[in-house]
Amino acid sequence: MNKYHAEHTWVRIEGDTALVGITQHAQDTLGDIVFVDFAEVGKTFAQGTVAGVVESVKAAADVHMPASVEILETNEALRADPSLANSDPEGAGWFYKVKLSNAAELDGLMDAAAYQAITG
Repeated sequence: MNKYHAEHTWVRIEGDTALVGITQHAQDTLGDIVFVDFAEVGKTFAQGTVAGVVESVKAAADVHMPASVEILETNEALRADPSLANSDPEGAGWFYKVKLSNAAELDGLMDAAAYQAITG
């Protein structure tokens, strides 16, 4: 189950790691995504800080970390085919595999219903 950050990113726990990506709402707003700029593997980020950029035919947007993390892996399939962030933003279009630094931060994130309420 995904948890959502107000800056239109999601996190999903998978065992002792998590996946992070942009939301369906974010990709709807951006339009056709043409480029993704990832942060480096091994870097750490505090919750809410910018950890990459996604560019579309309409605009560029920062990718904010939904929780404090260390980046373990980037999605090379997304780098090769940025349109995955459009076609499957909360699945195959994930951005980062991460190790959470403070799992308690997840309690402050929204569930799908709460996120839907703020995005309409």
